[in-house]
Amino acid sequence: MVVQKVLIQSDALQVCMAHALSTEKEEVMGLLIGEVDDSNISHVHAIIMLRRLDKRKDRVEISPEQLSSASTQAEDMGLCTRAQKPLRIIGWYHSHPHITVWPSHVDVKTQAMYQLMDENFIGIIISCFNDDATNQLGQMQVTCFQSANTGTQNSPIYERIEIPQEVIPCDIISDACFETLTTLPEILLEEESDAYSVSLRYTDQDLLTAVQNASVFSQSLFQIIEYICSPFLQSMENQLNINNEKIEVLQQQLVEMKRIKEEV
Repeated sequence: MVVQKVLIQSDALQVCMAHALSTEKEEVMGLLIGEVDDSNISHVHAIIMLRRLDKRKDRVEISPEQLSSASTQAEDMGLCTRAQKPLRIIGWYHSHPHITVWPSHVDVKTQAMYQLMDENFIGIIISCFNDDATNQLGQMQVTCFQSANTGTQNSPIYERIEIPQEVIPCDIISDACFETLTTLPEILLEEESDAYSVSLRYTDQDLLTAVQNASVFSQSLFQIIEYICSPFLQSMENQLNINNEKIEVLQQQLVEMKRIKEEV
């Protein structure tokens, strides 16, 4: 049965987009945490970012170990969302840097494989850093889809089914989404460290190659700080200032209410 609609919390979508924008060279991926109601409508409340085991420009994969670990994590995350109850993995997302938002034949086939485990499993694709024919630079698009077999059991032909989606506005970011967002620099650091560790295994490399690899690793770390950590800290500082202003207004209102009460 095809999912009728996808309702995604705006803070969960924000985390997806932040992950997608973390790199324009390779695709990134993660899992969608939520629930499917009796009307076959999927509700996405939180996100789990996954570390890429194999960094490719046009391919992402989820290992069974990652899926198993995320299943346990999803139940606990649900208590820190607006749902306030255990949730589960209901889909996956990945990015399409510099290309169209529509799923490739590999994406559609991968989606069909996930639906063998759960027929309500959904996929979300975020196209980023893409310049379209109307010269809109850096355009971002989001689509949600499932797969359908239009062939036979022995000769399957998988096609994309576009699922309607709606973003649910949120005033503040949930604890679960905030915690996930803070793991982004750590995930990127682990990926770069793993790649650098592989280069160190080649003991017969010359000095120039070793220096080059170390320079690339250092540059990657500086880019994580510049493009991820610094904007994130600035955003948190801005939010802190906003919250302090709200507290000040509420305190003034409290003083005024106490004064009115005393006069009465």
